[in-house]
Amino acid sequence: MRLIGNIIWLVLGGFFMGLAWWLAALLCAITIVGIPWAVAAFRIGTFSFWPFGQRVVDKPEGAVAAGLSTIGNLIWAIFFGWWLALGHLVSAVLCAITIIGIPFALQHIKLAALSFFPYGKQIVPIVD
Repeated sequence: MRLIGNIIWLVLGGFFMGLAWWLAALLCAITIVGIPWAVAAFRIGTFSFWPFGQRVVDKPEGAVAAGLSTIGNLIWAIFFGWWLALGHLVSAVLCAITIIGIPFALQHIKLAALSFFPYGKQIVPIVD
């Protein structure tokens, strides 16, 4: 069932949003300073291509790392997060028009929220 969901997801906006995440990662990687954001964006872009069967969780961190994640997320949201979130929200609205697209719209909304706070997250497989 996950395979079918992921294939339909690619058609309903997942492919284009995955490319958008990878574009953001590429733009971050151009500068040396942006490499940590590029790594996070590439990881979430890969998740955006094939989200069903995986989930996003917070990384276990110490107090210093949590503070750095907050600063990293703020910088990310200013430069890239808002337009990725906008792309996911537009995709969610287009998916929600049909009944079969509602689960995919919900996934786009989750990814829109993740667009603002990607730093300090990790992707883990869902174990049945």
